[in-house]
Amino acid sequence: MEELRSIQWFPGHMTKTKRKIESQLKLIDAVAILLDARIPYSSCNPDLRSIINNKPRLVVLNKCDMADSTQTKKWIKLFREKGISAVALDCKTGRGLNNFIPEVKNVLADRISAWEAKGMKGRTIKVMVVGIPNVGKSSFINRMSKQNRAKVEDRPGVTRGNQWFTIGKGFDLLDTPGVLWPKFDDKLVGEKLAYIGSVKDEILDTEHLAGRLLEYLRDNFPESVCARYKIDMNEIADIEGYDILELVGKKRGMLISGGEINTERAASTVLDEFRGGALGKITLDKAEECSDVRI
Repeated sequence: MEELRSIQWFPGHMTKTKRKIESQLKLIDAVAILLDARIPYSSCNPDLRSIINNKPRLVVLNKCDMADSTQTKKWIKLFREKGISAVALDCKTGRGLNNFIPEVKNVLADRISAWEAKGMKGRTIKVMVVGIPNVGKSSFINRMSKQNRAKVEDRPGVTRGNQWFTIGKGFDLLDTPGVLWPKFDDKLVGEKLAYIGSVKDEILDTEHLAGRLLEYLRDNFPESVCARYKIDMNEIADIEGYDILELVGKKRGMLISGGEINTERAASTVLDEFRGGALGKITLDKAEECSDVRI
């Protein structure tokens, strides 16, 4: 998928976001880094390591209900081995949300003790929430604050300004717009980001993207593809992604005039169903294959 490496998709607002994050670090006590539990490696902006510098941090693996639970546990173990606290949660179901504040307090335990020693017991804890587009930052903040003030849409580039939210007594969150990085050095990382919708579909060939996704799932999660689209493995064992896409369209009756298969509609269906978890609990980034967590 070479087009992902050449597309100019780093818009001006992302440059501004990076600068805002850097300028507001002095206002906060810790950083919560939201990752998509299905791609914990690929959804981590490698620039964050230098931007955040030495600020205390916590990794939040969001959308864990759509990820392989065994892999999620492995990822949490890997982060902790690297000295980084990590929690898994799902904003749609609310699972794991109660673990967030206690984990932040654990990360800041020494600082909280120092504040209390200075007579600042109950000092408000301020946490900045960062992450790439479409990992669920606004949904997370809405659930934590029990409000619907942060704008939520299932597409990248919605949140454009930094906003403060109170999520409990003495606990504030600073929302930031999603920010990607200027260049994909790894083609597979770019593809996985496109699969989950962190790169706008409007600048991609969605039929090619869906075909690549189907190839990947065929090679790594064949039972998911076969079960969802009523396809026999023998039918797709040795064919290319676009041919699998055509077969999906045929199985779903997505035909246009002359009996031609509507591959554009089929591509949208495949991407929407994968992003919505309809193909099962799938993790594309394997913890055992990663030596660097990029944070």
